[in-house]
Amino acid sequence: MAEQNDHNKPHDQHKPDATGLRKRGIYLLPNLFTSAALFAGFFAIVQAMNSNFELSAIAIFIAMVLDGLDGRVARLTNTQSAFGAEYDSLSDMVSFGVAPALILYVWALKPLGKLGWLAAFAYCACAALRLARFNTKLEDEHQDKRFFQGLPSPGAAALLAGFVWVSYEYGVSGRDIFFGLLQWKWMAWFITIFAGISMVSDLRFYSGKDINLKESVPFFVMLGIMMAFVLISYRPPEVLFFVMVAYALSGYVLWIRDKLKKKA
Repeated sequence: MAEQNDHNKPHDQHKPDATGLRKRGIYLLPNLFTSAALFAGFFAIVQAMNSNFELSAIAIFIAMVLDGLDGRVARLTNTQSAFGAEYDSLSDMVSFGVAPALILYVWALKPLGKLGWLAAFAYCACAALRLARFNTKLEDEHQDKRFFQGLPSPGAAALLAGFVWVSYEYGVSGRDIFFGLLQWKWMAWFITIFAGISMVSDLRFYSGKDINLKESVPFFVMLGIMMAFVLISYRPPEVLFFVMVAYALSGYVLWIRDKLKKKA
């Protein structure tokens, strides 16, 4: 994720000038992952236009995985660059801003008319603001790297994609009505707005950047990882959507906890 990695952060505190960039060229390996994530986001849009909503939702999750890999690959191979940082951000805007907004609009929000496309635009605009704010704070040494400020755009996109995927899995379309009252399109509208607001909020969301993959871990940690793979393989839509809902709510839980601590 652009928010989950600074893949493309330069080696030093100064951005390379145009001459230096031409001399070094463009690093291939990390940008291949970024290009693949961009392709997955565009593929999701195309599939949504063709009413293949399950494929479009899966493509968003694939883009999220690829986006999380490019930064780690860049750091491991020492191929961070200013070009990669900008490319990664633009790729994220397509895959986690435009694509989820269009998927939700085509799947459920279109019958709502102006309220529908305004909700989709609001999400897209919030994703752009979220990415811009993240990019301006890359060099902030005083920022707590353990937490993101606002819900990361890949997490917000996965929340929307998971909602569509779970609904599709149970044969629910974006225009179904339950009990003569609950209209699924309004549920989609609420989740879209919720994801957008969460991205531009000041809430803290755990980043995982303090996890050192080179350190040894207890046996039960590996066992837990294996069990997670088993659960995801058994029921991918439900498990992934549950995880993303829990993550999206975690920022609000931390906020409530901090408020209670201040009152105590």
